[in-house]
Amino acid sequence: MNRFSYHMYEMAHAALVPARAWSDAAHLLFKNPINPLTHTPLGRNVAASAELFERITRRYGKPSFGLDSTTVNGERVGIVEEIVWERPFCRLIHFARQTTRLTRPQPRLLIVAPVSGHYATLLRGTVEAFLPHFEVYITDWSDARMVPLAAGEFDLDDYIDYLMSIFDVLGKDKQGAGLHTLGVCQPAVPLIAAIARMEAEGHPMTPASMTLMGGPIDTRRSPTAVNKLAQERGIDWFRQNCIVNVPFPYPGFGRHVYPGFLQLSGFMAMNLDRHVNAHVEMFNHLVQGDGDSAEKHRDFYDEYMAVMDLSAAYYLQTIDCVFVKHLLPKGEMKHRVEPVDLKAIRNCGLMTVEGEKDDISGVGQTYAAQELCVNIPESKKVHYVQMGVGHYGVFNGSRFRSEIAPRICDFISNIEFDVKAGKPKSRPVGLKLAASND
Repeated sequence: MNRFSYHMYEMAHAALVPARAWSDAAHLLFKNPINPLTHTPLGRNVAASAELFERITRRYGKPSFGLDSTTVNGERVGIVEEIVWERPFCRLIHFARQTTRLTRPQPRLLIVAPVSGHYATLLRGTVEAFLPHFEVYITDWSDARMVPLAAGEFDLDDYIDYLMSIFDVLGKDKQGAGLHTLGVCQPAVPLIAAIARMEAEGHPMTPASMTLMGGPIDTRRSPTAVNKLAQERGIDWFRQNCIVNVPFPYPGFGRHVYPGFLQLSGFMAMNLDRHVNAHVEMFNHLVQGDGDSAEKHRDFYDEYMAVMDLSAAYYLQTIDCVFVKHLLPKGEMKHRVEPVDLKAIRNCGLMTVEGEKDDISGVGQTYAAQELCVNIPESKKVHYVQMGVGHYGVFNGSRFRSEIAPRICDFISNIEFDVKAGKPKSRPVGLKLAASND
């Protein structure tokens, strides 16, 4: 990729400012109730066209979680976001529930968000589903273009270091509620690697369980278009065609990154017809005055179009390790100079979740962790395939809420029982759950 492509992207966005100003003015004029043309077919078409143009050319900022309350033991309680740990490339957010009804502490759940172009807010629905049952934390990764060069690089090894540091901070609270982890998509590899390293060292703050959802543990299984591209192109192609420098005046000026706009274009290209049809439908909804349907479209694309830059060091190391060389399933992955040996995991429970129609992490890629972690007792292993859902349906949506989340809660509950009992249970936690057809 031309090293000035980021600068050209910024110039193109700046060049559209006058057009956006005219578009905004037209939208306000033809949405004004005192304008006689507002309620005519012409007025509705002009207003809809102006809004669509604005949304297509807008730069979407980082969304907020917007989770103000949840229900705990039948009581509606408020939520306060707290930053409990911070490094240059990540903040740890705790969704503190303002309740006094708990007679004993609930387990802590660390949701490890992906560093794959979207912000952690993409997992808003995931967080919301678990708030009634756990003390929820989430990794809020930084946009690399906003991190000054003075903060240094960030790669896959640093990612694993960050996770181990977070585990050490959270660990177990004084009253005995355990720490459980959940990795969505890309974090499956660094999460299981961090736990393997801590188990190998006998670290007392190793999490009690890990749930891996739609993660690329072994991308040689059911390879998707994303996996095949990485395998065919090789790491040098990605280095030459996907890495650019952050332009002035961003704080990360000069940093090598995989830009968010390039990642977004790849996401859009995978299902271009679907996105075009969605915007055509939104136009029709606006013309027809169907505000509810149009609002659903806005909510989805406000999140989907908000992207961040990734550190080039992290991006390239991940491509090479996970998608090109398959080091983890081959038993050849290292963290710094130490081997990542999944056989070292003996005490941490493991649940894997896959979606039948996942076109990013194919069926079998996450399940590979079950076969690689040979020393985890079968009573602490669960695998579940959700029928009828794609990649995003694994961690969000109605089937996630009704089918997947309850199973994760049951898994963690059983693991927590084992931890408190201090001995193996007499019956299995879950073994292999049958796939749901719901």
